[in-house]
Amino acid sequence: MKPIITAFDWVPPFAQGQVRDLRVRWALEEVGQDYDVLYLSQGEQKQGPHRGRQPFGQVPTYEVGGLTLFESGAIVLHIADSHDGLWPETRDGRARAIEWMFAALNTLEPPIMDLSIVTIFERGEPWSEPRRPAVEARVHERLAELSERLGTREWLDGEVFTAGDLLTSSVLRIVAGDGMLDPYPNLVAYVARGEARPAFARALADHMAGFTGTAPPGFQAWLDAQSQDAGERA
Repeated sequence: MKPIITAFDWVPPFAQGQVRDLRVRWALEEVGQDYDVLYLSQGEQKQGPHRGRQPFGQVPTYEVGGLTLFESGAIVLHIADSHDGLWPETRDGRARAIEWMFAALNTLEPPIMDLSIVTIFERGEPWSEPRRPAVEARVHERLAELSERLGTREWLDGEVFTAGDLLTSSVLRIVAGDGMLDPYPNLVAYVARGEARPAFARALADHMAGFTGTAPPGFQAWLDAQSQDAGERA
């Protein structure tokens, strides 16, 4: 039985390639599991049918048989437990991979998402620009710590790519195009290795191909306002 995941049929250009269904698609591609996608238009995720899958009105979700899961980390963990390909061979290796999954989502991602809030979602607010230096400093603190731990390793636990690497590199991709990784060449190379994996390429292609919907009313006005405000502050 093929699992069904949910994804958006439209997001703003800056979010394309970043929505968290990509992480689930990547995991499924790594283990060779076919899947179907239920696409939601913007706003549909907040309505009753999807709230039944995801109480917070987000994507992705994952359904197979009688099981319904939400949260990308939980879904990737389930996929790794249900198929070969995302865990090391030893019990200790699996524990370390799970450790890095938690670190990616609980230690690395929060300051990175805070930066996204400052620079994109609340860019026009009066408190946003004054907060930015402190937010960037927190991001660099985490990136420097990760860079030191990774060192010259190919992957976080050595030579084997795991679900921990999948989530960690997915999180790092959020800032990879903004120059934030440039002071850490080993992290730049680490993300590039993840993106070079055939499973990632397939997942990204399918993720991008799903954006066939249209922007909701009012989005362009919001985007124009954000752009004008950024120009005035420059």
